[in-house]
Amino acid sequence: MVSSIVDEVYRHLSDPHSYIGLSPLVVAVSDVRISRDAEGRTVIDYVAVERFRFLRLLHWDNRIRVRMVATRPGAQLVSDVVSPGRVRLRAVVDLTAEAAGTRVREQITATAPALLRRFVAGQARQVAAYRAAELTRRMAGQAGAA
Repeated sequence: MVSSIVDEVYRHLSDPHSYIGLSPLVVAVSDVRISRDAEGRTVIDYVAVERFRFLRLLHWDNRIRVRMVATRPGAQLVSDVVSPGRVRLRAVVDLTAEAAGTRVREQITATAPALLRRFVAGQARQVAAYRAAELTRRMAGQAGAA
């Protein structure tokens, strides 16, 4: 049963459409393409739209290109994000079965021009915290439905 919980979390995180609302910024996903790389790993390329709100009145839709690779199927996903403004992000998600469920460890590294670094770092921290809580909520809902 424990491995089935890990499998469910992995399936959820490997579906680009799951990130709508899983990240508080992502409001749309399009152009999803699935392929294999030279090592035979599943690669999912897609475009996500992040919506930034300013002063609660204005918003800006930031289209980002994402390449997600199943580096260890069922256990690890690596996503590389290319965003306008020379912002790059890499998220490595490791899943481990535990008696009480699944441990999800996400390591994020980002690069950005000096003028954007503080903003990018702050957004990355906020998104990571939100995503952890939302994923926990969603998976608890899945367990309750089973």
